[in-house]
Amino acid sequence: MGWSTADDAASRCGLETAYELGANLIDTADVYGHGHSERIIGDFTATVLRDTVVLSSKVGYHRGTARHAYLPAAMRRQLETSLENLRTDRLDICFFHNADFGPDDCYLEEAVERMRDFQRQGLVAAVGMRGPHRYATERVTVAKDQRGNEYARFAYLAERIRPDYLAARFNALTPPPAAGWPDIFALAASLGASVLINKPLAQGLLTGKYDPDHPPAFAPGDHRLRKAWFTPEALRIISDGLKPLRERFGNSSAALTRVALQVCLQRAENAAVLVGLTRPEQVKANLTAVGTPLTDDELAFVRDAFGRLQQNLDANSEVFLDEKEAGR
Repeated sequence: MGWSTADDAASRCGLETAYELGANLIDTADVYGHGHSERIIGDFTATVLRDTVVLSSKVGYHRGTARHAYLPAAMRRQLETSLENLRTDRLDICFFHNADFGPDDCYLEEAVERMRDFQRQGLVAAVGMRGPHRYATERVTVAKDQRGNEYARFAYLAERIRPDYLAARFNALTPPPAAGWPDIFALAASLGASVLINKPLAQGLLTGKYDPDHPPAFAPGDHRLRKAWFTPEALRIISDGLKPLRERFGNSSAALTRVALQVCLQRAENAAVLVGLTRPEQVKANLTAVGTPLTDDELAFVRDAFGRLQQNLDANSEVFLDEKEAGR
């Protein structure tokens, strides 16, 4: 679950830069670097007033030596570890990170009750769920013809869990939901929940920084090695798809960053946007590029251009290079 380009000192400096520029929501998970991300964040948040930051983490993937990550005792141990890593006495949001609650959802009821118990004890303020997404691990472990309806599954779990927040990957490369199913924003509204949008820049792909003639080379262990979007063919489709936006809004990375972020910021009033970082320079560039909202005309133009880009990209490749095909 890593990035080969990450550096601890740069990460710490990036957090300090974000805080100085007014960002106050810091999101992580127990499985990110298997606690390493939480510890870096904890070292930083210990230097500021606790009430000036909103800390969000997750449970559900990292089971350690337990039989299952959602066993109530395993959840308790993992939460305590996360609190220790983050050097805090509470999480502002704790997310169910995974939709796997065991055979026939045998751990679901107890897992929800344990999370509510955390709330009653003041260890967790709000409960969240990670939304369904096209990058889920089943795409490389389960053949296409054997996968269930992820939207139906998520709607069912949301009704059982009744979360305060939904976390969703949303950007120009996000396809619309399956026919007949609400998008994550409509579902959140029906639950009275808020949305945390992540990957708004599609891991930098929407900033125009990648050259298809000189594709990036990632070191072993970097999860982007598995993504088809970083291949020359896909980068060329993305580059071509960004041309109309360059012509209207400017050719700079800052101009494209503003467009991509504003599309997310203007998607719903009950949504916040999470932008990842590996270097402080990225933080400053992203937060200072946000600029003014797009006009209605600009927004319609951007959504049309991004829609064509998403369709062209999906028509030419799967997301994962190791996508598991039916029958394989």
